Formats: sequence, C-alpha cells, structure tokens
Amino acid sequence: MIEIATFEDPVKKHPLKLALFNIDEVLSPPFQRDISESLKKHLEMAIEKLGFLTPIVVVPKDGKYYVIDGMHRLEAMRELGAREILGIVVDESLYHYILEFNTEKPPNVKEKSKQTYRLYQDLLAQEPDLVEEDLFTYFKDPVFITFGFAIEEFDARFPASFYESFVSKIDNFLGMPLSEAAEERRKRAEALIDLNRVVNEKYAELGWQNALMKGEIVRKSVQKAYGVRVRTIEEEFYTAVERVKEACQNLTSEDFGEV
Repeated sequence: MIEIATFEDPVKKHPLKLALFNIDEVLSPPFQRDISESLKKHLEMAIEKLGFLTPIVVVPKDGKYYVIDGMHRLEAMRELGAREILGIVVDESLYHYILEFNTEKPPNVKEKSKQTYRLYQDLLAQEPDLVEEDLFTYFKDPVFITFGFAIEEFDARFPASFYESFVSKIDNFLGMPLSEAAEERRKRAEALIDLNRVVNEKYAELGWQNALMKGEIVRKSVQKAYGVRVRTIEEEFYTAVERVKEACQNLTSEDFGEV
C-alpha cells in the first residue's frame, strides 16, 4: 500500500486515507455477497470507457486489507488485468458494517439474507458470547438473519421475498448470546421451511404453472389468518407461523377470485 493523502470525512470527521494498493493486497471478507457477473461485466465496460473514477473502500484487519464497498469494481479491475487500485482506507471498527454499503447494486432479499448469514457466522466465530440484540447496528433487520439460515442451511431455493412482509411482523432480535441465538435462528428457519412446504403443496393442489403465484398463496394465507389490512402481529413467532400454515391448508380456489 502506498499512502497518497489523509483527510477526514465531512460528516463524522473520521480519519481516512487515500491509498494505492497492489490489487492482490485487497481481499474479500468471508461474508461478502456473491459476485454478479452481469454487474461485473457492466463495470468492466464502464471502466474501459471512462477510467477508474470511484475508489473502493478498504478496512485493515489483522495485517490484511479487506474490501467492504466496491467488490465488483475490484473484480472488474482484476478481469481487466489491472495491477493497482485506488482505495479509501477506513477504520477497522467498520469491518462488520458491510451491509450499510453495497452501493453498486442494492442486494435483493435473497442476496441480503445470504450476506447477513455470513456476517452472523463471522461474528459468532469471533465472539460467541456477544448478545444478538446488541448487534442490531450490523444488521438491517432480524428477518434477514432467519432467512439466511433458511437459505444457507436448509434450502438454497427458499423464496425469501415471498415471506418478507409476514416474517418482518413476527421476527425480532434475540436477547441471548450468539452461541444460543444461532440455534434459535436455526429453529425459526426450519419453521419457515416447513411453511414453505405447505405453500408448495397448495400450489400443486391448485394446479398453477407460474411459480410467482406462490407469493400470492403466502399473501392470501396471511390475510386469511390475520385479516386483509394487518399491520402488526402480536403472536410469537411459532404460533404465527402455525396459524398461517393452517390458513394456507384451508385455502381454496375461491379465495383467489379470478386470479
């Protein structure tokens, strides 16, 4: 790393450095999201046309440098054969705040859930006694933790976006250490996987061919269980899931009108 300049960010006044890195010095943290090949290719074309104009954001940790914003720019530069890359070096305390970035392409629910799971596992491995609810600043919403467990440990095809509205009303940060909270997340994920099994069975029973209609089944099940304009659900997680599961099993084609 060759330091070019030091400065402060204009809002928080954090000390920052602008530096030139050998491209092989910059690593991806274990909880980075998966690469989007289409975005990387788009960035390659933009960089070839305009140059590399936006530095990546890098965090020093344990003698290494990790990208927390600009992974796709970094990989595009590698693909183009670049040997160096500009980066803004921020304090190590921002290492786990990666979900606050992702400015190149906002992740969808599934991507966000997978990345949240990876971040959760990293924190769990480092400090298993940390209380989950104290880490709310690292995570956008507890629902993404539960979805992450469902996708990464049970079913890679779990359609998290279909369940976001419902689960966000019943999920919460847990007041227990990560070593125990991870087990509870696993149980919640299993409950959602079982609910999704029931949704799939209803989909097959209705004889539909468009998989997006599974989202409509989830929506109708929640409405049947809690009413059309439900905004909050006071019941605890498992009770709510069981109620929606039962409502789903009782749906008929008449519940969907002309859909």
